[in-house]
Amino acid sequence: MKTAHQLNSWITCPKPNPQSDLRLFCFPYAGGSSLIFRTWASSLPQNIEVCPVELPGRGGQMKSPPFRQMEPLVKAIAPIILPYLDKPFAFFGHSMGGLLSFELACYLRQEYGKQPSHLCVSATRAPQIPSRKPPIHALPQAEFIQELHRLNGTPASVLENSELMQLLIPLLRADFALLETYTCIQQLPLECPITAFGGLEDQEVNIQELEGWRSQTQNSFQLEMFSGDHFFINSAQSLLLENLSEYLRSTVLHS
Repeated sequence: MKTAHQLNSWITCPKPNPQSDLRLFCFPYAGGSSLIFRTWASSLPQNIEVCPVELPGRGGQMKSPPFRQMEPLVKAIAPIILPYLDKPFAFFGHSMGGLLSFELACYLRQEYGKQPSHLCVSATRAPQIPSRKPPIHALPQAEFIQELHRLNGTPASVLENSELMQLLIPLLRADFALLETYTCIQQLPLECPITAFGGLEDQEVNIQELEGWRSQTQNSFQLEMFSGDHFFINSAQSLLLENLSEYLRSTVLHS
């Protein structure tokens, strides 16, 4: 069995911690990479090993084509992550990462009888609720970039750099295709607690859509709201990590 030190291109671990009590796997938003989570280990409890997941098309997986559909991506990640599930683990996913972490949790339960000790979803509407927004992944380039401006997740300096955007656009289109073609298949709620984090000014995901996660667990559900838009993960990061720390401490106690 692999240890957290023998990492592959999918599972990164900025501060390996073989003595940890819990592994936290982090899944990025559309267009994001594992770098989003590179500093998190210093703000979370020392007995938590932070393991960001690098999806194809970015970072160390830049040369692999990004997935455009949820199911094949989940089936690709599951056997890779399995060797790391030899101790209690939790999932954190922001936006696209939240849906991906939920689908992966369901698939691991179904195929391997394993479940996270806690599922934390951030700026992610509940999977059974269809999107209120028209799809953007196939829009002409100028309109697609305009939508990215509106979402406020890509720095303006990047959006205005045409060479960089030529590299990023195929990845962003693929990620949005994955999100916009996703449909949730009704299944038994998970047995682990679910915590949903949301932004009070988020125009993409409202409180009702976050509350919808309650029906996806047979266990406890919590909702925490922060000041900020869809990307409060950046603007309210220290508060988010304080909250996440509390939930993970409680998870370790009950694991």
